[in-house]
Amino acid sequence: MMVIIRKSMNTQGMILITGGAGFIGSHLTDKLLEEGYRVIVADNLLTGSVDNIATARKNSNFQFLEYDVTHPLPHTIIPDYIFHLASPASVIDYQNYPEETALVNSVGTRELLRLAKIHHARFLFASTSEIYGNPLEHPQKETYWGNVNPNGVRSCYDESKRFGEMITKLYQRRDNVNARIVRIFNTYGPRMRPTDGRVISTFINQAITNKELTVYGTGNQTRSFCYVSDLVSGIMQSMFKGISGEVYNLGNPDEYSMNDLAEKIVNTTESSSTISYHPLPEDDPEKRKPDITKAQKDLQWTPQVSLQEGLGKTIEYYQSL
Repeated sequence: MMVIIRKSMNTQGMILITGGAGFIGSHLTDKLLEEGYRVIVADNLLTGSVDNIATARKNSNFQFLEYDVTHPLPHTIIPDYIFHLASPASVIDYQNYPEETALVNSVGTRELLRLAKIHHARFLFASTSEIYGNPLEHPQKETYWGNVNPNGVRSCYDESKRFGEMITKLYQRRDNVNARIVRIFNTYGPRMRPTDGRVISTFINQAITNKELTVYGTGNQTRSFCYVSDLVSGIMQSMFKGISGEVYNLGNPDEYSMNDLAEKIVNTTESSSTISYHPLPEDDPEKRKPDITKAQKDLQWTPQVSLQEGLGKTIEYYQSL
């Protein structure tokens, strides 16, 4: 049966979220439904799960369409807002699905920009801090062009996101599409798959089963971790308050080494786990920290959840599975 959703006549509007059955997308879906929007999620379930939208499916303002957005969406879908989050996002996922990753961020982004142009919808492209590569600037500002290997094992993700940014700006400049770009830094929280390869999900699930925590390299490489509710708030502020044509870093600027993170998770879970060290993967960045000055100024957005608080909530989630 074809899903039919037409442009909303109410003040809140109709929203299309691609990748809305994924980790971040499902939290965004729940929040927008809570705010009174009508939401359609389009997701091919390559890395997403219908379990993530189980609560949303009970809401009369929600509909789900299992769909690959590299193909034109049905003409009956007429959105006011498009959040384009569809893409494998963890290293394991985009290396398992490199072509799908490349296409959803390139062909898929173009299809959705065409839809936004036709229906005068506001558009948001979910890019990534990975477009900065192994940065030579620290912390990373939106004006930094990055240090990326275009032919490496991570390039299917890094370069396709860079392409997605380019074509988003192309449609914004040429066709006056109301579009903005967010660069998402490391995010964590409930609904991350235990086996997705992200460092927090991996460390927590190793710790709660008292297995060795696998740290790559010396463990001195750094990351900044944003709890998912803070990120969702930033994404919504970017769409509804952000300026068309602008790029916003979204992440928590508090920076931790992998050794610090491992120790914090072992202590919080009261685990008997020890740490084992392994060779650093190819093109793994040495450091990652967002400069969020622009988001603070334009969006009045600053993360509120500390790493300790967020880890507690995430640990509880995994212990409940």
